Amino acid sequence: MGILIENLMLFLQAIGGFINPWALFHMAWSTLLGIVIGALPGLTATMGVALITTLTYKLQPDLAILVLMCVYVGAIYGGSRTAILLNIPGTPANAATTLDGFPLAKQGLAGRAMGVATSGSVMGSIIGMFFLATLAPLLGNYALKFQSYEFFWLAIFGIVISGHLTSLEDPIKGWIAGFLGLMTAMVGQEGIHAYERFTYGTTELMGGFALIPAMVGAFGLAEVLTVMRNPPAEIAQNPQDSVIPRLADILKYKRTIIRSGLIGTVIGIIPGVGEDIGAWVSYAAARRKSKEAEKFGKGSVEGLMAAETGNNAVVSGAIIPVLTLAIPGSAPAAVLLAAMFIHGIRPGPMIMVESPLFVYQVVAMVFFATIAILIYGIALTKPLLKVLAIPRTRLMPVVFVLCVIGSYAITSRVFDIWVMLGFGLFGYILREMKYPMAPLVLGIILGDLLDKNLRRGLVLTDGDITPFFTRPICIVLWMVTFISILMTIEPVRHALQRLFKKNLPRRA
Repeated sequence: MGILIENLMLFLQAIGGFINPWALFHMAWSTLLGIVIGALPGLTATMGVALITTLTYKLQPDLAILVLMCVYVGAIYGGSRTAILLNIPGTPANAATTLDGFPLAKQGLAGRAMGVATSGSVMGSIIGMFFLATLAPLLGNYALKFQSYEFFWLAIFGIVISGHLTSLEDPIKGWIAGFLGLMTAMVGQEGIHAYERFTYGTTELMGGFALIPAMVGAFGLAEVLTVMRNPPAEIAQNPQDSVIPRLADILKYKRTIIRSGLIGTVIGIIPGVGEDIGAWVSYAAARRKSKEAEKFGKGSVEGLMAAETGNNAVVSGAIIPVLTLAIPGSAPAAVLLAAMFIHGIRPGPMIMVESPLFVYQVVAMVFFATIAILIYGIALTKPLLKVLAIPRTRLMPVVFVLCVIGSYAITSRVFDIWVMLGFGLFGYILREMKYPMAPLVLGIILGDLLDKNLRRGLVLTDGDITPFFTRPICIVLWMVTFISILMTIEPVRHALQRLFKKNLPRRA
């Protein structure tokens, strides 16, 4: 009880710290900007957070993270506007929203659809926020038991699971993307003895590839090229009915909301998976449990509610491993992690010891961003739809310029612009070949973690690899990783299914 009261006091202190005109101003404009970024096809949450990171250098660390968190939450919510009206997800997280959002719009219920999306987004954020406040401190204390051996397997586990879940049809492509990211992270001076690797005598490569330019290229420039290649979309229908969320919809589908919120939070905690998977898994679970399954894909309010609740719950879930393990749960969370390091914040197992208040400040940031998307969802939905009329021939060059400026502004190195361009072209080629981007970026982030902890662990044991396989947490991690790989092999999966059916008790 004492710990609960202490945590509650920290949360209230964090809330009080942001109730001032300057913080509320930053919260208002950044959430609005996030919604606009999410609503414009071609501008993803990852790109938005990455670009805005370069504008936060002069802000205090807590205000800088507040701005980025509001952009993140706003963009995931804003993508539903485009998904409902254009049948094009504003961000990948809103892909499942198109299945029922657009059919509702064609039925003349665009306003109700956007009200349902607002309800789901707000409820998903609230559920995720609750688990962020309760699980992060617990996981932070448990993470103190992690040593080099556990962090090594955690990096491998993150790549394997991320590659599998972001490329369900062909997991090998996800793994290839992830290990390409790991190899990219090996470029430059290694972290223990500063020995140069794969620099080929180039001074600029001694520091390796910076994360922000690489992410801006892989998610920003690659998205610009993809959008310019595809034909433009037209707005199908403007809402004429009310966009105010209905309490009746929330009460009717409360089980779906709770289930989707839980699923989204769990998906968010898994390293590198992201909001799109959270939305799809929540949608599939809702369809299996629904009494109105025949309506899914034809304009189901329940399906729309499940998708939007799931993807917004992932946001808070993805922040949990960022704070406690310094490992991102999604691509935007990866940029957020980099921004924390830039602003002198050190997330990881020691966060609950060194700065426990910051954890609850992040919870407060999600709380304020949730209030903001509710207000904007009710008051400004129709005016915000006018931004969808911006021709992409005017928008995409502006985005490209922002990608260049954002890459250069971090360290003022022209080399980072070339990194952005290189990763942008490479990312575009991978996208055309149906390779997911999230494992690639996660590999870049986890590469340093994997490399340092593998060699540090070998140094501690004088070259003995036994502790990597015998310590309790290591056993769980490598077994789950191994089973995940086995389950993607079709003959093995079919053999296990036959064995399971054979051993089922027969009915009399």
